[in-house]
Amino acid sequence: MAGRITKSEQQLQPDPRYGDKVLAKFINCVMLDGKKAVAQRCVYAALDEMQARIDKEKPEGMPSTIIEVFHQAIDNAKPNVEVRSKRVGGANYQVPMPVTQRRRQSLGFRWIIQAARGEKGKPIAKRLGKELYDAARGEGKAVTTREQTHRMAEANKAFSHFAW
Repeated sequence: MAGRITKSEQQLQPDPRYGDKVLAKFINCVMLDGKKAVAQRCVYAALDEMQARIDKEKPEGMPSTIIEVFHQAIDNAKPNVEVRSKRVGGANYQVPMPVTQRRRQSLGFRWIIQAARGEKGKPIAKRLGKELYDAARGEGKAVTTREQTHRMAEANKAFSHFAW
């Protein structure tokens, strides 16, 4: 049953290393087949990879702590609007609609993880670290997906009066 209220947000424990609930949720999204320890190892290795890259390159405008960089990467991948299909009078229209905060976060997570999994040939920790670093800088596949979503919503702005 869609949209039912659960206690999942209250039951979510912060992650053990950084004590951050958003990172704990991200680890749960990375997890496959219930292997949480493997997912934690991958995400922490990705964050260590990002930290090494930040220490080496010292980019301007990047936050000082790795958890702030992680949050910046997620914020850069979150969409503000999306298009949803709406059937009106026998025709389907792509109607731009604002995205709720919860869905924004889940879409940002999903796009970053899909971009990391889509690139083959390296360990997942390196791919995830690279994608998070690129997203923090406003680059990468996840940010490109967000920009395409915004572009599509902008192009279909004429149908916004069909929003329900």
